[in-house]
Amino acid sequence: MDGYRSLSTGQRMRRALPQYGALSPYFFFFFMFGAMPMAFTMVLAFTNWSGLGDIKFIGLENFGYLVTDPLFYKSLVNTLILWVMGTVPTLILATIVALMLNSTLRFSTTYRVIYLIPNVTSMVAMGILFSSLFSSQFGLANAVVNLFGFDNIAWLQNEWGIKIAISALTTWSFVGYNSLLILAGLQAIDKTQYESAAIDGANGWQTFFRITLPQLRPIVLFITLMSTIGSLQSFTEAQVLTSSMSSGAASAGGVGNSGLTMVLYFYSVAFQENRYGYGATIAWGVFVVVMFFSAINWLVTRERKEKR
Repeated sequence: MDGYRSLSTGQRMRRALPQYGALSPYFFFFFMFGAMPMAFTMVLAFTNWSGLGDIKFIGLENFGYLVTDPLFYKSLVNTLILWVMGTVPTLILATIVALMLNSTLRFSTTYRVIYLIPNVTSMVAMGILFSSLFSSQFGLANAVVNLFGFDNIAWLQNEWGIKIAISALTTWSFVGYNSLLILAGLQAIDKTQYESAAIDGANGWQTFFRITLPQLRPIVLFITLMSTIGSLQSFTEAQVLTSSMSSGAASAGGVGNSGLTMVLYFYSVAFQENRYGYGATIAWGVFVVVMFFSAINWLVTRERKEKR
């Protein structure tokens, strides 16, 4: 160690060349496919460009229109609603599944693999499947509705029906993954706490709310943070379930733009209407919104840790 400290800066760098060489592919690909596109997107946000021809710089005009764009605010509200409708059921169901897996003695590994399958399944394929499940004339959703004596519901032609279909797909996709995270937290809890609670006469509900849930709080906060980031950038679910009714940004989210998310709005403006300048502005708007809600989650997490 003393010999290494005595080396000059140039000698240290030469010694570290193999390590830098091993890391260089990551930095190269990050620069090519991460940093450069972000920088180019920032430049595009100040332009009016259709993808062909000369790029015309228009200053802050795109940003001025973004803050007054009713469709952007509509997509923001839709995204927040879908976040709540997707995250809350996912957390509840994931907790229930994790509790069941934690109490299962036989075939527990098999069950974990089965619950993880939705997370590795193609979202596009599942979106097509869910569009059939929520079909207006047939499908499982209307079959359940018919069992209770009600008529068929045009799910994908209904403003709240679209939201229910999208949130159902989101919930189905991430319940298994989140349940495994919660299961890891459950298995890290000291079992002697449950034994002490049983001796004191605590029932199942008291044990869950006073022992289990408080110790799962860090994992729940982590899942909430990741769900927030993922939901604010949701695209595939809404795009697949509303694609049959989409023809440009004005109708990209289906009936009344009720399924229009922020990223779907960006995609429609940039790649369907070829308005790359304003599309880049929307992308930066999405970035600001994601950072804002991520900061809120981080502050909540930090406050919890400081109280401890």
